[in-house]
Amino acid sequence: MRRLGTIAAALGPQRTRTELIGFLNESIDDEDEVLLVMAEELGNFVEHVGGPEFAHELLVPLEQLATVEENSVRDKAVESINKIAVTMTVAHLTEHFIPLLRRLGTRDWFTSRISACHLFAAVYAQLPEELQAELRTLFGELCRDDTPMVRRAASDQLSKLAPLVDATALQAELLPLATALASDEQDSVRLLTVDNCLALAKALPAEAVQQHVVPIIKSTTADRSWRVRWSVANRYCSLCEVLGRVVSNADVVGDFEKLLQDPEAEVRTSAAFKVTDVAKLIDAAVVRSQLVPRIEALSEDSSEHVRAALATAITGLAPVIGRDDTISTLLPMFLRLLRDDNSEVRLNIISKLESVNQVIGIDLLSQSLLPAIVQLAEDRQWRVRLAIIEYIPLLAQQLGVEFFNDKLCSLCQDWLADNVYSIREAATKNLLQLTQIFGVEWAKDNIVPKVLDITSHSNYLHRLTALAAVQALADVFQGEVLQTVLMPPVLELAEDPVPNIRFNVCKTLQKLVPHVDSATVTTRIKPVLTVLQGDVDRDVKFYAGEALAVC
Repeated sequence: MRRLGTIAAALGPQRTRTELIGFLNESIDDEDEVLLVMAEELGNFVEHVGGPEFAHELLVPLEQLATVEENSVRDKAVESINKIAVTMTVAHLTEHFIPLLRRLGTRDWFTSRISACHLFAAVYAQLPEELQAELRTLFGELCRDDTPMVRRAASDQLSKLAPLVDATALQAELLPLATALASDEQDSVRLLTVDNCLALAKALPAEAVQQHVVPIIKSTTADRSWRVRWSVANRYCSLCEVLGRVVSNADVVGDFEKLLQDPEAEVRTSAAFKVTDVAKLIDAAVVRSQLVPRIEALSEDSSEHVRAALATAITGLAPVIGRDDTISTLLPMFLRLLRDDNSEVRLNIISKLESVNQVIGIDLLSQSLLPAIVQLAEDRQWRVRLAIIEYIPLLAQQLGVEFFNDKLCSLCQDWLADNVYSIREAATKNLLQLTQIFGVEWAKDNIVPKVLDITSHSNYLHRLTALAAVQALADVFQGEVLQTVLMPPVLELAEDPVPNIRFNVCKTLQKLVPHVDSATVTTRIKPVLTVLQGDVDRDVKFYAGEALAVC
Protein backbone atom coordinates (compact mmCIF):
# COMPACT_ATOMS: atom_id res chain seq x y z
CA MET A 1 0.00 0.00 0.00
CA ARG A 2 2.86 2.40 0.76
CA ARG A 3 4.08 1.81 -2.83
CA LEU A 4 0.76 2.64 -4.49
CA GLY A 5 2.23 5.83 -5.95
CA THR A 6 5.09 3.89 -7.55
CA ILE A 7 2.67 1.30 -8.99
CA ALA A 8 0.40 4.05 -10.35
CA ALA A 9 3.33 5.84 -11.96
CA ALA A 10 4.34 2.60 -13.69
CA LEU A 11 0.79 1.83 -14.87
CA GLY A 12 -0.02 5.33 -16.12
CA PRO A 13 -3.26 7.30 -15.56
CA GLN A 14 -5.48 5.17 -17.84
CA ARG A 15 -4.63 1.80 -16.29
CA THR A 16 -4.59 3.33 -12.79
CA ARG A 17 -8.22 4.39 -13.24
CA THR A 18 -9.42 1.18 -14.89
CA GLU A 19 -7.35 -1.45 -13.09
CA LEU A 20 -5.67 -0.19 -9.89
CA ILE A 21 -8.66 1.74 -8.51
CA GLY A 22 -10.92 -1.22 -9.34
CA PHE A 23 -8.57 -3.54 -7.48
CA LEU A 24 -8.54 -1.21 -4.45
CA ASN A 25 -12.34 -1.15 -4.43
CA GLU A 26 -12.22 -4.90 -3.77
CA SER A 27 -9.57 -4.62 -1.05
CA ILE A 28 -11.62 -2.77 1.57
CA ASP A 29 -11.93 -5.88 3.78
CA ASP A 30 -8.22 -5.80 4.71
CA GLU A 31 -6.77 -5.07 8.17
CA ASP A 32 -7.20 -1.60 9.64
CA GLU A 33 -3.47 -0.74 9.44
CA VAL A 34 -3.51 -1.47 5.70
CA LEU A 35 -6.73 0.49 5.14
CA LEU A 36 -5.26 3.46 7.01
CA VAL A 37 -2.30 3.60 4.62
CA MET A 38 -4.62 3.16 1.61
CA ALA A 39 -6.78 6.08 2.76
CA GLU A 40 -3.68 8.27 3.18
CA GLU A 41 -2.14 7.32 -0.19
CA LEU A 42 -5.35 7.92 -2.15
CA GLY A 43 -5.40 11.53 -0.98
CA ASN A 44 -2.24 12.12 -3.05
CA PHE A 45 -3.52 10.29 -6.14
CA VAL A 46 -5.09 13.11 -8.16
CA GLU A 47 -2.14 13.37 -10.56
CA HIS A 48 -1.85 9.59 -10.84
CA VAL A 49 -5.41 9.26 -12.21
CA GLY A 50 -4.92 12.01 -14.79
CA GLY A 51 -5.45 15.25 -12.84
CA PRO A 52 -8.53 17.06 -11.42
CA GLU A 53 -10.66 15.99 -14.41
CA PHE A 54 -10.62 12.40 -13.14
CA ALA A 55 -10.30 13.10 -9.41
CA HIS A 56 -13.85 11.86 -8.81
CA GLU A 57 -12.66 8.30 -9.60
CA LEU A 58 -10.92 8.26 -6.23
CA LEU A 59 -14.12 8.97 -4.30
CA VAL A 60 -15.40 5.41 -4.79
CA PRO A 61 -12.83 3.57 -2.62
CA LEU A 62 -12.61 6.51 -0.19
CA GLU A 63 -16.38 6.45 0.34
CA GLN A 64 -16.11 2.83 1.44
CA LEU A 65 -13.18 3.66 3.73
CA ALA A 66 -15.22 6.51 5.26
CA THR A 67 -17.78 3.98 6.51
CA VAL A 68 -15.51 1.48 8.29
CA GLU A 69 -15.67 1.02 12.03
CA GLU A 70 -12.08 2.07 12.87
CA ASN A 71 -11.92 5.80 13.72
CA SER A 72 -8.41 6.41 12.41
CA VAL A 73 -9.24 4.93 8.99
CA ARG A 74 -12.41 7.03 8.69
CA ASP A 75 -10.58 10.20 9.73
CA LYS A 76 -7.85 9.66 7.17
CA ALA A 77 -10.40 8.82 4.45
CA VAL A 78 -12.33 12.02 5.20
CA GLU A 79 -9.09 14.02 5.12
CA SER A 80 -8.26 12.56 1.70
CA ILE A 81 -11.79 13.19 0.35
CA ASN A 82 -11.55 16.84 1.41
CA LYS A 83 -8.10 17.13 -0.18
CA ILE A 84 -9.46 15.73 -3.47
CA ALA A 85 -12.66 17.79 -3.36
CA VAL A 86 -10.68 21.05 -3.32
CA THR A 87 -9.23 20.14 -6.74
CA MET A 88 -12.61 19.33 -8.34
CA THR A 89 -14.68 21.67 -10.52
CA VAL A 90 -18.14 22.82 -9.43
CA ALA A 91 -19.68 20.54 -12.07
CA HIS A 92 -17.82 17.51 -10.73
CA LEU A 93 -18.66 18.44 -7.15
CA THR A 94 -22.33 18.60 -8.10
CA GLU A 95 -22.22 15.34 -10.04
CA HIS A 96 -20.01 13.22 -7.77
CA PHE A 97 -19.22 14.80 -4.39
CA ILE A 98 -22.70 15.97 -3.35
CA PRO A 99 -24.30 12.53 -4.00
CA LEU A 100 -21.51 10.95 -1.91
CA LEU A 101 -22.24 13.40 0.92
CA ARG A 102 -25.98 12.65 0.70
CA ARG A 103 -25.34 8.90 0.87
CA LEU A 104 -22.97 9.17 3.83
CA GLY A 105 -25.25 11.60 5.66
CA THR A 106 -28.38 9.43 5.40
CA ARG A 107 -27.04 5.87 5.88
CA ASP A 108 -28.29 3.78 8.77
CA TRP A 109 -24.90 3.07 10.30
CA PHE A 110 -23.75 6.04 12.41
CA THR A 111 -20.07 5.84 11.34
CA SER A 112 -21.06 7.02 7.84
CA ARG A 113 -22.96 9.98 9.28
CA ILE A 114 -19.96 10.91 11.45
CA SER A 115 -17.77 10.99 8.35
CA ALA A 116 -20.37 13.08 6.51
CA CYS A 117 -20.18 15.78 9.21
CA HIS A 118 -16.53 16.44 8.34
CA LEU A 119 -17.15 16.98 4.60
CA PHE A 120 -19.28 20.15 4.58
CA ALA A 121 -16.75 22.91 5.25
CA ALA A 122 -14.23 21.89 2.55
CA VAL A 123 -16.59 22.48 -0.40
CA TYR A 124 -19.34 24.76 0.92
CA ALA A 125 -17.91 28.04 -0.37
CA GLN A 126 -17.43 26.65 -3.92
CA LEU A 127 -21.05 25.58 -4.38
CA PRO A 128 -24.02 27.54 -5.83
CA GLU A 129 -26.66 28.86 -3.43
CA GLU A 130 -29.24 26.11 -3.98
CA LEU A 131 -26.69 23.40 -3.11
CA GLN A 132 -25.49 25.42 -0.11
CA ALA A 133 -29.08 25.50 1.14
CA GLU A 134 -29.36 21.72 0.67
CA LEU A 135 -26.10 21.18 2.59
CA ARG A 136 -27.30 23.35 5.47
CA THR A 137 -30.51 21.29 5.65
CA LEU A 138 -28.54 18.04 5.71
CA PHE A 139 -26.13 19.48 8.29
CA GLY A 140 -29.10 20.48 10.46
CA GLU A 141 -30.40 16.90 10.37
CA LEU A 142 -26.99 15.62 11.49
CA CYS A 143 -26.96 18.16 14.35
CA ARG A 144 -30.29 16.68 15.48
CA ASP A 145 -29.21 13.06 14.95
CA ASP A 146 -30.28 10.43 17.49
CA THR A 147 -26.70 9.24 18.01
CA PRO A 148 -24.57 11.38 20.38
CA MET A 149 -21.35 10.65 18.43
CA VAL A 150 -22.91 12.11 15.28
CA ARG A 151 -24.14 15.21 17.12
CA ARG A 152 -20.65 15.64 18.59
CA ALA A 153 -19.07 15.41 15.11
CA ALA A 154 -21.60 17.93 13.78
CA SER A 155 -20.95 20.30 16.69
CA ASP A 156 -17.23 19.98 16.07
CA GLN A 157 -17.71 21.08 12.45
CA LEU A 158 -20.22 23.88 13.14
CA SER A 159 -17.38 26.23 14.13
CA LYS A 160 -15.66 25.52 10.80
CA LEU A 161 -18.84 25.97 8.75
CA ALA A 162 -19.99 29.19 10.48
CA PRO A 163 -17.42 31.55 8.86
CA LEU A 164 -18.45 30.31 5.39
CA VAL A 165 -22.21 30.88 5.75
CA ASP A 166 -23.76 34.28 4.94
CA ALA A 167 -25.05 36.32 7.88
CA THR A 168 -28.76 35.72 7.17
CA ALA A 169 -28.48 31.93 6.95
CA LEU A 170 -26.08 31.91 9.87
CA GLN A 171 -28.54 33.67 12.15
CA ALA A 172 -31.62 31.84 10.85
CA GLU A 173 -30.23 28.28 10.65
CA LEU A 174 -26.86 27.72 12.33
CA LEU A 175 -27.49 29.84 15.43
CA PRO A 176 -30.53 27.73 16.51
CA LEU A 177 -28.46 24.58 15.90
CA ALA A 178 -25.64 25.91 18.08
CA THR A 179 -28.12 26.82 20.81
CA ALA A 180 -29.64 23.33 20.73
CA LEU A 181 -26.22 21.64 20.80
CA ALA A 182 -25.21 23.83 23.76
CA SER A 183 -28.04 22.29 25.79
CA ASP A 184 -27.53 18.72 24.50
CA GLU A 185 -28.06 15.97 27.05
CA GLN A 186 -24.54 14.60 26.40
CA ASP A 187 -21.65 16.54 27.93
CA SER A 188 -19.33 15.26 25.17
CA VAL A 189 -21.44 17.36 22.75
CA ARG A 190 -21.65 20.39 25.06
CA LEU A 191 -17.84 20.33 25.44
CA LEU A 192 -17.57 21.87 21.96
CA THR A 193 -19.87 24.81 22.74
CA VAL A 194 -17.03 27.27 23.38
CA ASP A 195 -15.55 26.81 19.91
CA ASN A 196 -18.98 27.31 18.37
CA CYS A 197 -19.54 30.48 20.40
CA LEU A 198 -16.17 31.85 19.31
CA ALA A 199 -16.96 31.17 15.64
CA LEU A 200 -20.45 32.68 15.89
CA ALA A 201 -19.24 35.76 17.78
CA LYS A 202 -16.70 36.47 15.02
CA ALA A 203 -19.25 36.05 12.21
CA LEU A 204 -22.43 37.63 13.66
CA PRO A 205 -23.17 41.35 14.13
CA ALA A 206 -22.63 42.75 17.63
CA GLU A 207 -26.35 42.97 18.43
CA ALA A 208 -26.93 39.30 17.60
CA VAL A 209 -23.88 38.30 19.65
CA GLN A 210 -25.22 40.19 22.66
CA GLN A 211 -28.69 38.74 22.23
CA HIS A 212 -27.90 35.11 21.38
CA VAL A 213 -24.24 34.14 21.93
CA VAL A 214 -23.64 35.70 25.37
CA PRO A 215 -26.57 33.75 26.92
CA ILE A 216 -25.08 30.52 25.52
CA ILE A 217 -21.74 31.37 27.16
CA LYS A 218 -23.47 32.14 30.45
CA SER A 219 -25.37 28.84 30.47
CA THR A 220 -22.21 26.92 29.60
CA THR A 221 -20.33 28.59 32.46
CA ALA A 222 -22.96 27.16 34.82
CA ASP A 223 -23.12 23.73 33.11
CA ARG A 224 -23.77 20.73 35.32
CA SER A 225 -20.69 18.94 33.94
CA TRP A 226 -17.34 20.11 35.35
CA ARG A 227 -15.64 19.09 32.08
CA VAL A 228 -17.79 21.61 30.20
CA ARG A 229 -17.09 24.33 32.76
CA TRP A 230 -13.38 23.49 32.50
CA SER A 231 -13.53 23.95 28.71
CA VAL A 232 -15.02 27.44 29.22
CA ALA A 233 -12.39 28.41 31.80
CA ASN A 234 -9.64 27.20 29.50
CA ARG A 235 -10.83 29.41 26.60
CA TYR A 236 -12.06 32.42 28.55
CA CYS A 237 -9.38 34.77 27.21
CA SER A 238 -10.39 33.97 23.64
CA LEU A 239 -14.04 34.65 24.52
CA CYS A 240 -13.17 38.04 26.05
CA GLU A 241 -11.08 38.97 23.02
CA VAL A 242 -13.91 38.17 20.62
CA LEU A 243 -16.67 39.79 22.69
CA GLY A 244 -14.72 42.99 23.33
CA ARG A 245 -13.99 44.98 26.49
CA VAL A 246 -17.47 46.51 26.90
CA VAL A 247 -19.34 43.19 26.78
CA SER A 248 -16.69 41.48 28.91
CA ASN A 249 -16.95 44.16 31.62
CA ALA A 250 -20.74 44.11 31.65
CA ASP A 251 -21.72 40.49 31.08
CA VAL A 252 -18.83 38.05 31.12
CA VAL A 253 -16.54 38.84 34.04
CA GLY A 254 -19.21 37.80 36.54
CA ASP A 255 -19.20 34.30 35.06
CA PHE A 256 -15.41 34.16 35.31
CA GLU A 257 -15.82 34.96 39.01
CA LYS A 258 -18.03 31.87 39.32
CA LEU A 259 -15.39 29.74 37.62
CA LEU A 260 -12.80 30.98 40.12
CA GLN A 261 -15.15 29.74 42.87
CA ASP A 262 -16.15 26.51 41.12
CA PRO A 263 -16.64 23.47 43.40
CA GLU A 264 -14.32 21.39 41.18
CA ALA A 265 -10.58 21.96 41.70
CA GLU A 266 -9.84 21.24 38.02
CA VAL A 267 -12.06 24.14 36.95
CA ARG A 268 -10.56 26.51 39.53
CA THR A 269 -7.08 25.49 38.37
CA SER A 270 -7.89 26.22 34.74
CA ALA A 271 -9.44 29.58 35.66
CA ALA A 272 -6.50 30.47 37.93
CA PHE A 273 -4.08 29.99 35.03
CA LYS A 274 -6.06 32.59 33.06
CA VAL A 275 -6.52 35.36 35.66
CA THR A 276 -3.88 37.69 34.24
CA ASP A 277 -4.82 37.12 30.60
CA VAL A 278 -8.48 37.85 31.38
CA ALA A 279 -7.57 40.86 33.55
CA LYS A 280 -5.71 42.44 30.63
CA LEU A 281 -8.90 42.31 28.54
CA ILE A 282 -11.16 44.08 31.05
CA ASP A 283 -11.00 47.39 32.93
CA ALA A 284 -8.61 47.70 35.88
CA ALA A 285 -11.46 48.93 38.10
CA VAL A 286 -13.42 45.74 37.38
CA VAL A 287 -10.33 43.65 38.15
CA ARG A 288 -9.91 45.39 41.52
CA SER A 289 -13.57 45.19 42.54
CA GLN A 290 -14.54 41.75 41.23
CA LEU A 291 -11.53 39.56 40.49
CA VAL A 292 -9.05 40.44 43.24
CA PRO A 293 -11.32 39.24 46.12
CA ARG A 294 -11.78 35.90 44.33
CA ILE A 295 -8.05 35.60 43.66
CA GLU A 296 -7.37 36.26 47.33
CA ALA A 297 -9.53 33.30 48.24
CA LEU A 298 -7.66 31.12 45.71
CA SER A 299 -4.32 31.94 47.37
CA GLU A 300 -5.62 29.93 50.36
CA ASP A 301 -7.36 27.25 48.29
CA SER A 302 -7.36 23.71 49.67
CA SER A 303 -5.97 22.32 46.40
CA GLU A 304 -2.22 22.69 45.88
CA HIS A 305 -2.79 22.49 42.09
CA VAL A 306 -5.01 25.59 42.25
CA ARG A 307 -2.44 27.48 44.33
CA ALA A 308 0.38 26.42 41.97
CA ALA A 309 -1.63 27.62 38.95
CA LEU A 310 -2.39 30.93 40.67
CA ALA A 311 1.29 31.38 41.58
CA THR A 312 2.17 31.04 37.90
CA ALA A 313 -0.27 33.74 36.79
CA ILE A 314 -0.84 36.14 39.68
CA THR A 315 2.35 38.20 39.32
CA GLY A 316 1.18 39.42 35.90
CA LEU A 317 -1.64 41.32 37.63
CA ALA A 318 0.80 43.85 39.10
CA PRO A 319 1.14 45.98 35.95
CA VAL A 320 -2.65 45.78 35.41
CA ILE A 321 -3.76 47.17 38.77
CA GLY A 322 -0.77 49.46 39.48
CA ARG A 323 1.74 50.00 42.27
CA ASP A 324 -0.54 51.05 45.14
CA ASP A 325 -3.02 48.21 44.71
CA THR A 326 -0.19 45.73 44.17
CA ILE A 327 1.35 46.72 47.50
CA SER A 328 -1.97 46.74 49.39
CA THR A 329 -3.68 43.66 47.88
CA LEU A 330 -1.30 41.53 45.83
CA LEU A 331 1.83 41.63 47.99
CA PRO A 332 0.13 39.89 50.95
CA MET A 333 -0.94 37.13 48.52
CA PHE A 334 2.62 36.84 47.19
CA LEU A 335 3.89 36.47 50.76
CA ARG A 336 1.27 33.82 51.48
CA LEU A 337 2.24 31.87 48.38
CA LEU A 338 5.95 32.29 49.13
CA ARG A 339 5.32 30.64 52.51
CA ASP A 340 3.18 27.86 51.00
CA ASP A 341 3.84 24.32 52.20
CA ASN A 342 4.06 23.11 48.60
CA SER A 343 7.46 23.77 47.03
CA GLU A 344 6.00 23.96 43.51
CA VAL A 345 3.82 26.90 44.59
CA ARG A 346 6.85 28.73 46.00
CA LEU A 347 8.94 28.04 42.91
CA ASN A 348 6.18 29.22 40.57
CA ILE A 349 5.85 32.57 42.33
CA ILE A 350 9.63 33.11 42.41
CA SER A 351 10.04 32.31 38.72
CA LYS A 352 7.56 35.04 37.71
CA LEU A 353 8.61 37.95 39.89
CA GLU A 354 10.04 40.21 37.19
CA SER A 355 6.74 41.96 36.46
CA VAL A 356 6.21 42.64 40.20
CA ASN A 357 9.74 43.98 40.52
CA GLN A 358 9.06 46.48 37.72
CA VAL A 359 5.95 47.77 39.52
CA ILE A 360 6.90 47.92 43.23
CA GLY A 361 10.71 47.96 43.15
CA ILE A 362 13.34 45.60 44.45
CA ASP A 363 13.62 46.95 48.01
CA LEU A 364 10.06 46.11 48.93
CA LEU A 365 10.10 42.83 47.04
CA SER A 366 13.40 41.54 48.40
CA GLN A 367 12.29 41.86 52.03
CA SER A 368 9.60 39.27 51.45
CA LEU A 369 11.46 37.26 48.82
CA LEU A 370 14.64 36.34 50.63
CA PRO A 371 13.20 34.08 53.36
CA ALA A 372 11.36 32.01 50.74
CA ILE A 373 14.47 31.61 48.58
CA VAL A 374 16.56 30.53 51.55
CA GLN A 375 13.89 28.06 52.62
CA LEU A 376 13.78 26.54 49.12
CA ALA A 377 17.57 26.48 48.85
CA GLU A 378 17.75 24.39 52.02
CA ASP A 379 14.74 22.18 51.28
CA ARG A 380 15.08 18.50 52.25
CA GLN A 381 13.99 17.43 48.74
CA TRP A 382 16.99 17.70 46.41
CA ARG A 383 14.70 18.22 43.42
CA VAL A 384 13.38 21.40 45.05
CA ARG A 385 16.93 22.63 45.62
CA LEU A 386 17.70 21.80 41.98
CA ALA A 387 14.71 23.81 40.78
CA ILE A 388 15.65 26.92 42.74
CA ILE A 389 19.21 26.73 41.35
CA GLU A 390 17.76 26.95 37.86
CA TYR A 391 15.93 30.17 38.83
CA ILE A 392 18.97 31.84 40.44
CA PRO A 393 20.29 33.43 37.20
CA LEU A 394 16.80 34.86 36.54
CA LEU A 395 16.65 36.23 40.08
CA ALA A 396 20.16 37.61 39.74
CA GLN A 397 19.11 39.70 36.76
CA GLN A 398 16.03 40.96 38.58
CA LEU A 399 17.62 41.64 41.97
CA GLY A 400 20.93 43.16 40.89
CA VAL A 401 24.50 42.49 41.94
CA GLU A 402 24.39 44.31 45.29
CA PHE A 403 21.43 42.37 46.65
CA PHE A 404 22.79 39.14 45.18
CA ASN A 405 26.19 39.52 46.83
CA ASP A 406 24.62 40.37 50.15
CA LYS A 407 21.96 37.65 50.30
CA LEU A 408 22.37 34.91 47.70
CA CYS A 409 26.03 34.53 46.80
CA SER A 410 26.74 32.35 49.84
CA LEU A 411 23.92 30.01 48.84
CA CYS A 412 25.46 29.50 45.41
CA GLN A 413 28.77 28.68 47.06
CA ASP A 414 27.15 26.23 49.49
CA TRP A 415 25.55 24.30 46.63
CA LEU A 416 29.02 23.42 45.35
CA ALA A 417 29.41 21.30 48.48
CA ASP A 418 25.93 19.72 48.42
CA ASN A 419 25.66 15.99 49.16
CA VAL A 420 23.74 15.31 45.90
CA TYR A 421 25.74 15.14 42.66
CA SER A 422 22.95 16.68 40.54
CA ILE A 423 22.94 19.74 42.80
CA ARG A 424 26.72 20.13 42.57
CA GLU A 425 26.59 19.73 38.77
CA ALA A 426 23.81 22.32 38.45
CA ALA A 427 25.72 24.67 40.78
CA THR A 428 28.76 24.62 38.46
CA LYS A 429 26.59 25.50 35.45
CA ASN A 430 24.98 28.19 37.58
CA LEU A 431 28.40 29.79 38.14
CA LEU A 432 28.90 30.19 34.40
CA GLN A 433 25.51 31.90 33.97
CA LEU A 434 26.15 34.23 36.91
CA THR A 435 29.56 35.16 35.49
CA GLN A 436 27.93 35.97 32.16
CA ILE A 437 25.42 38.22 33.99
CA PHE A 438 27.74 40.02 36.46
CA GLY A 439 31.06 39.82 34.61
CA VAL A 440 34.46 38.20 35.04
CA GLU A 441 35.69 40.66 37.69
CA TRP A 442 32.71 39.84 39.90
CA ALA A 443 33.34 36.10 39.50
CA LYS A 444 37.05 36.56 40.26
CA ASP A 445 36.18 38.19 43.60
CA ASN A 446 33.15 36.12 44.62
CA ILE A 447 33.22 32.71 42.93
CA VAL A 448 36.85 31.78 42.26
CA PRO A 449 37.91 31.82 45.96
CA LYS A 450 35.24 29.24 46.81
CA VAL A 451 36.24 27.05 43.83
CA LEU A 452 39.89 27.21 44.88
CA ASP A 453 38.91 26.41 48.44
CA ILE A 454 37.20 23.13 47.55
CA THR A 455 40.13 21.93 45.38
CA SER A 456 41.73 20.88 48.67
CA HIS A 457 38.58 19.42 50.26
CA SER A 458 39.08 16.10 52.06
CA ASN A 459 36.16 14.51 50.14
CA TYR A 460 37.25 13.66 46.57
CA LEU A 461 33.67 14.32 45.28
CA HIS A 462 34.05 17.97 46.19
CA ARG A 463 37.44 18.11 44.46
CA LEU A 464 35.67 16.74 41.36
CA THR A 465 33.14 19.57 41.64
CA ALA A 466 36.01 22.08 41.70
CA LEU A 467 37.34 20.64 38.44
CA ALA A 468 33.85 20.81 36.88
CA ALA A 469 33.59 24.45 37.97
CA VAL A 470 36.94 25.27 36.35
CA GLN A 471 35.76 23.63 33.11
CA ALA A 472 32.56 25.70 33.19
CA LEU A 473 34.39 28.97 33.91
CA ALA A 474 37.03 28.34 31.23
CA ASP A 475 34.57 29.61 28.62
CA VAL A 476 34.43 33.09 30.19
CA PHE A 477 37.84 33.43 31.85
CA GLN A 478 40.56 34.22 29.36
CA GLY A 479 44.34 34.73 29.34
CA GLU A 480 46.15 35.73 32.49
CA VAL A 481 43.38 35.09 35.05
CA LEU A 482 42.91 31.59 33.71
CA GLN A 483 46.63 30.84 33.70
CA THR A 484 47.51 32.40 37.05
CA VAL A 485 44.38 31.74 39.15
CA LEU A 486 42.40 28.73 37.89
CA MET A 487 45.06 26.53 36.29
CA PRO A 488 47.58 26.10 39.17
CA PRO A 489 45.18 24.16 41.48
CA VAL A 490 44.21 21.93 38.54
CA LEU A 491 47.88 21.08 37.92
CA GLU A 492 48.33 20.30 41.63
CA LEU A 493 45.44 17.84 41.52
CA ALA A 494 47.36 15.85 38.87
CA GLU A 495 49.09 14.15 41.82
CA ASP A 496 45.83 13.34 43.62
CA PRO A 497 45.69 9.76 45.00
CA VAL A 498 42.19 9.18 43.51
CA PRO A 499 42.24 8.04 39.83
CA ASN A 500 38.87 9.73 39.18
CA ILE A 501 40.43 13.06 40.09
CA ARG A 502 43.49 12.46 37.93
CA PHE A 503 41.56 11.63 34.75
CA ASN A 504 39.22 14.58 35.35
CA VAL A 505 42.36 16.72 35.57
CA CYS A 506 43.17 15.46 32.05
CA LYS A 507 39.67 16.44 30.87
CA THR A 508 39.94 19.85 32.49
CA LEU A 509 43.35 20.56 30.99
CA GLN A 510 42.01 19.49 27.58
CA LYS A 511 39.26 22.11 28.03
CA LEU A 512 41.80 24.79 29.04
CA VAL A 513 44.18 24.26 26.09
CA PRO A 514 42.23 26.42 23.57
CA HIS A 515 42.02 29.27 26.10
CA VAL A 516 45.74 29.65 26.96
CA ASP A 517 48.80 30.59 24.90
CA SER A 518 51.06 28.02 23.25
CA ALA A 519 53.95 28.66 25.64
CA THR A 520 51.76 27.72 28.61
CA VAL A 521 50.64 24.57 26.82
CA THR A 522 54.24 23.57 26.08
CA THR A 523 55.84 24.42 29.44
CA ARG A 524 53.08 23.72 31.97
CA ILE A 525 50.30 21.53 30.55
CA LYS A 526 52.10 19.01 28.32
CA PRO A 527 54.65 17.92 30.98
CA VAL A 528 51.84 17.14 33.43
CA LEU A 529 49.85 15.22 30.81
CA THR A 530 52.95 13.30 29.75
CA VAL A 531 53.42 12.12 33.34
CA LEU A 532 49.73 11.16 33.56
CA GLN A 533 50.02 9.19 30.32
CA GLY A 534 52.32 6.83 32.23
CA ASP A 535 49.81 6.48 35.11
CA VAL A 536 49.01 3.02 36.52
CA ASP A 537 45.25 3.60 35.91
CA ARG A 538 44.20 2.90 32.33
CA ASP A 539 41.40 5.52 32.37
CA VAL A 540 43.92 8.20 33.38
CA LYS A 541 46.23 7.03 30.57
CA PHE A 542 43.40 7.20 28.04
CA TYR A 543 42.23 10.73 28.93
CA ALA A 544 45.83 11.97 29.16
CA GLY A 545 46.35 10.72 25.60
CA GLU A 546 43.15 12.49 24.47
CA ALA A 547 44.32 15.75 26.04
CA LEU A 548 47.83 15.47 24.55
CA ALA A 549 46.29 15.01 21.10
CA VAL A 550 44.54 18.37 21.56
CA CYS A 551 47.84 19.94 22.67
